[in-house]
This record gives sequence, C-alpha cells and structure tokens, in this order.
Amino acid sequence: QVQLVESGGGLVQAGGSLRLSCAASGRTFNTYAMGWFRQAPGKEREFVAAISWSGGSTYYADSVKGRFTISRDNAKNTVYLQMNSLKPEDTAVYYCAGRYDYALALTYNDYDYWGQGTQVTVTS
Repeated sequence: QVQLVESGGGLVQAGGSLRLSCAASGRTFNTYAMGWFRQAPGKEREFVAAISWSGGSTYYADSVKGRFTISRDNAKNTVYLQMNSLKPEDTAVYYCAGRYDYALALTYNDYDYWGQGTQVTVTS
C-alpha cells in the first residue's frame, strides 16, 4: 500500500506560479507511474499530467501544456507539479495519484491510490 500527501497549494494571482509536491510512503515508490488530476467545483475530476516510473516519459493535458511541468525525485519519494503562468481557470483541488504499473496513464480509472488533495486558487 502507498500513501500520498500533497502540499504546496495556495492563493496566487493570475500569471503567478506554484509548485505542488506529493510525498509517497509505503511500498516501493520508484516502480510506479504517477499523475496529477484536478477538480473544480461542479466539474468532474480531470487529468492534468502524468509521469512514468523512471521520469523519462511525461504527458500533459492540452490546457496546461507549456505552462505546467511534472517531475519526480525517486530518492525522495516525491512527485512535483510546477505550475507557471497560472490562470483563474486553473482554480481547483489538485490530486496526486499513483498506479501499480510503470507506464503512465491518462484516465482516472487507471490509478490505484490517491492523495487527499490540495486547493489551488488563482485570482484575476
């Protein structure tokens, strides 16, 4: 079993930056692909970014491509989401997720465990 704890959310003005962290504990972290999802009020949870177990492959939603960067430090059992040029429409609860597989995935049902989420609010 793997436990995930997100941090780094907060309130930021449009155009600003935040870096989210997701710390993992439990089973061997570096064999698992990880992802970030987000959920805005009244909307479904949506895919944001994913990274393979080695960090060699990444994938982004079109809405964040070029602005967000996902990375991981397996020595620290941590995944990051660097968010630049933030927009009000990025406002959501951001969730870290992991799966018992080395290959990255893009859909909610492909992930096996989740963090509790961290709020990101972007003001105009």
